[in-house]
Amino acid sequence: MSLDFINFLVRWGHLLFGITWIGILYYFNFIQGGYFKQASPEGLADAKAKLAPSALWWFRWGAMLTFITGVVLLMGVSGQKVMNDYIEVGALLGILMFLNVWLVIWPAQQIALGMKDGDGPAAGAKALLASRTNTLFSAPMAFCMLASPHLGYSADHLVSANGGGLGLYVAVAIVLVLEANALFGKQGPMTTVKGVIVSSLVLTAILVGALCFL
Repeated sequence: MSLDFINFLVRWGHLLFGITWIGILYYFNFIQGGYFKQASPEGLADAKAKLAPSALWWFRWGAMLTFITGVVLLMGVSGQKVMNDYIEVGALLGILMFLNVWLVIWPAQQIALGMKDGDGPAAGAKALLASRTNTLFSAPMAFCMLASPHLGYSADHLVSANGGGLGLYVAVAIVLVLEANALFGKQGPMTTVKGVIVSSLVLTAILVGALCFL
């Protein structure tokens, strides 16, 4: 079996696992959250006991396998070609999203759903902010991943051994500030579904604009 075919299989797996992960992320933010607010006490209790834990299992392991296959692909890129700023930003977003799942959302959801002892409302709010931030990151992450092989290997977007240009540093700084907000800040405009969708598209435009014009 050729290395090219193995690379293709890993890329295919990365796509499938990513669809699973991000699809459930959107389900949590766009569907389940609204249902939890409207459900009867009996329906809410049943969903928290059965539906949410099952969805979280697929969610976190989809994230894990997306991350693992992404690392394999990233190692292949760094070993065979020059990196570009799109893959750098896209990978940063993906890694932060993965860490949010395993280190913030999953631990907090276990408390919020009553699977572990703790302050349920506080844990639920913490999980929601990290989940909203992952939704915020999802559109620019997907754009950068797709842009990397199609737009990223022009001379303007190659990352040299000395580092990237100003646009790359600005984009990374913006992402890190937003991640800090995910850990210690507030939802802001991401309180509503419409707000987080619009915010994600605006963030995509800002990051791409920084990479293209700075």
